[in-house]
Amino acid sequence: MYLLAIETSCDETAAAVLEDGRQVRSNEVFSQSDIHALYGGVVPEIASRNHIAHVSRMAERALHTAGIAKTSLDAVAVTYAPGLIGALLVGVNFAKALAFALDVPLIPVHHLRGHIAANYIADPALVPPFLCLVISGGHSQIIDVRDYTDMAIIGGSRDDAAGECFDKTARVLGLGYPGGSQLDVLSRGGDDQKYPLPRATVADSPYDMSFSGLKTAVLNLVHNAAQKGESLDKPSLAASFTAAVSDTLVPRTIAAAKVLGRQTVAIAGGVAANSRIRSDFQRASAQAGLRLLLPPPSLCGDNAAMIGCQGYYEYLAGARGGADLNAYATKPISACGLQ
Repeated sequence: MYLLAIETSCDETAAAVLEDGRQVRSNEVFSQSDIHALYGGVVPEIASRNHIAHVSRMAERALHTAGIAKTSLDAVAVTYAPGLIGALLVGVNFAKALAFALDVPLIPVHHLRGHIAANYIADPALVPPFLCLVISGGHSQIIDVRDYTDMAIIGGSRDDAAGECFDKTARVLGLGYPGGSQLDVLSRGGDDQKYPLPRATVADSPYDMSFSGLKTAVLNLVHNAAQKGESLDKPSLAASFTAAVSDTLVPRTIAAAKVLGRQTVAIAGGVAANSRIRSDFQRASAQAGLRLLLPPPSLCGDNAAMIGCQGYYEYLAGARGGADLNAYATKPISACGLQ
């Protein structure tokens, strides 16, 4: 089965061709990072306009790289939620038109389910059930993957996502956008104990998280130092911040896996590429006797291969979208692929 996948949930215009769900024949990504770096973050209107300009070209490139003709496609999958609504609408409408023209099924895919599916590509032997921590720019959630299309949120951030805090911290340190990878590199030369930063807990919700206090603490440190004319040890502040995020994510995920009886833990999303978080998970999972799955950094960020992989399993489960398929800025991961 050949499936073309389209991903336009934020500022990457991506298209991929997958064979039988897990074999990636092509995975093309056009990144708008340089464009949005001028503004210090993603500008939704600019992102949408660039998706319009590039989505058709990326789909053609994905088919060319895969060596697959449009007429050989068996289905078209597309991210329909969650994300920037204007950006999502570009991908959804392109996919609807293509599926209609080719007379093949249209498969709606939840973006977070796609991130989880990146682990199926990284490890072809992986099968549910397992526990997955999804950490991206807009989401921080511990998800129990009971089956390919049966998932439940065990815990998550009550306010800011970890990825958002990474971007804001990088920005206040003058690293620009996107700052996650730059903050990672900067932190490796610092003392992660130099700046005491909060690790928030949520009463009566052991698997929930809060990052707004951490973000505020970093902003106050930087602003107070500037007002007093004091210099900051930026590598150590970056290391202290990253340690605080990791100390919030790792123990909760490991504890949830133990309580649920899951023997395999996976992480996914853009923040899953962070070296400190990856190493802390490796150590903690080994101590707990759990199997850990870490997708390569190339599959952590937004891409269409992960959407195509999950789209394959949504297709097998009977999920279909029609001409009335809409896009949604928010949508629970427990929702099926239908509206």
